[in-house]
Amino acid sequence: MLEAITNVNSSINGFVWGMFGLVLLIGTGILMTVVTKGFQVSHIGHWWKNTIGSLFDKKVIGHSKEKGSISPFQALCTALAATVGTGNIAGVAAAICIGGAGAVFWMWVAAFFGMMTNFAENTLGLYFRRKNEKGEWSGGAMYYLSDGLGGYKIKIGKKTFSLKIVARILAVLFCIFTLLASFGIGSMGQVNKIVANVSLAFDIPAISSIEVFGGINLYNLILGLIIMALTAAITLGGLKRIASVAEKIVPFMVVLFVIGSLIIIGINYNMILPAFEAIFVNAFSPIAAIGGGVGVIISKVMTQGFKRGVFSNEAGLGSSVMVHSNSNIKEPVKQGMWGIFEVFADTMVVCTMTALVVLTSGSYNMATGEILAGYTDSTLVGGAFNCVFSWCGIGEKFIAIAMFLFAFTTVLGWSHYGSKAWEYLFGAKRTYIFKIIHVITVIFGAIMTSSLAWDISDTFNGLMMFPNLIAVVSLTPLVIKITKNYVDRKIKKKDVKPILSYDENIQAEAEKDLD
Repeated sequence: MLEAITNVNSSINGFVWGMFGLVLLIGTGILMTVVTKGFQVSHIGHWWKNTIGSLFDKKVIGHSKEKGSISPFQALCTALAATVGTGNIAGVAAAICIGGAGAVFWMWVAAFFGMMTNFAENTLGLYFRRKNEKGEWSGGAMYYLSDGLGGYKIKIGKKTFSLKIVARILAVLFCIFTLLASFGIGSMGQVNKIVANVSLAFDIPAISSIEVFGGINLYNLILGLIIMALTAAITLGGLKRIASVAEKIVPFMVVLFVIGSLIIIGINYNMILPAFEAIFVNAFSPIAAIGGGVGVIISKVMTQGFKRGVFSNEAGLGSSVMVHSNSNIKEPVKQGMWGIFEVFADTMVVCTMTALVVLTSGSYNMATGEILAGYTDSTLVGGAFNCVFSWCGIGEKFIAIAMFLFAFTTVLGWSHYGSKAWEYLFGAKRTYIFKIIHVITVIFGAIMTSSLAWDISDTFNGLMMFPNLIAVVSLTPLVIKITKNYVDRKIKKKDVKPILSYDENIQAEAEKDLD
């Protein structure tokens, strides 16, 4: 039975994360880049100024008094909490081990176009959001599917058909995939990585040697219970508590990891240029160790870069839209710009730091593709840090702490995503049921040894992109219209009426609060 499930999942996963799915993802990013006239480049100064450059503005970092609403910075941190996870460390190392240094180049390409996919998602998310029965903002792919795509009509012959039912089905499927992914990738998978790394770097033989049941040791069980308690204390308090924790942990963990990485890279400064040379050269002329003909090798390198890049920043999956939609920002495009910065910070900064650590430290041989003896792709970054911080295994301990912070905050972020999907399906007053189930799954992540649950949740994570991207692509004219309206008003200083919401009442209210 398990073998049959594994085979079926492998086939679906191969399709979802195969060439078709990746082409759809990258293609959507290219489309959004073209229709917005390369917004991420042509208006780089503007979106930079209105995101990271506005962090001293109280309107951006100040806590919102509006019920269920958070500041743009809190929205960014919560979104990054969910995206900056194990994929930024173990995932990048795996991409290099499988696809070589050239995979990093294609990861950058995926991120460059992914910026505009995330921009479009967040812009649509804010435009189609509404207040739920608790008076809190709710937005996401399910809403721009049901109200955006659902508003379209197609003419076949002499008959006109509404897409309302089709859109509603896609919205429900998106929510189901989100729920399943939140239990797997958003909980069990992350917790399993936390326990594996912490128990290895901070082993306590007196506890880890005690078997509780079925090969599960007491140390792993205790770690699982501690993480479960922390998760419950934060997630059961709602989005504002999650955002409050995220805005404190995320900047700290990113800065800490970047500083640690810069130290490694700085010490190995003579390898920086060779590392970049390997990234650019091997992107089109991969090392023979990867195996296969030239065309096959390049395809493998591109696939690894695209897949790991998307897996890391989640642009196109429609996940982070659910938290960006809770921002107190009234301008859809302004929140869209935070989406651009989210992908930039996740991939261009954190993933690049990881890649350079691996490539400059000597833990990965750029010429032969061999990795440091005794390490695997999941422990390679820890080995790279140990090459410099070898005293008492400080390097591995540092990475174990980083993995804990990265993975734990991912659990928090995905708790919100899952609760929003549950809300769409069953109503806002019943989200506490999801939160309780989500907390319980934490302990399973700590004690499970089979990878099947993670593989299945990875598949559902990828399946989220299909209904989401169908909506994004079909609503391209609206993205163009909203973006042009913003550029005309804010950059070209034209006197035109703002486009802020699909709902006339929300539009009128938002116009009053525009700065």
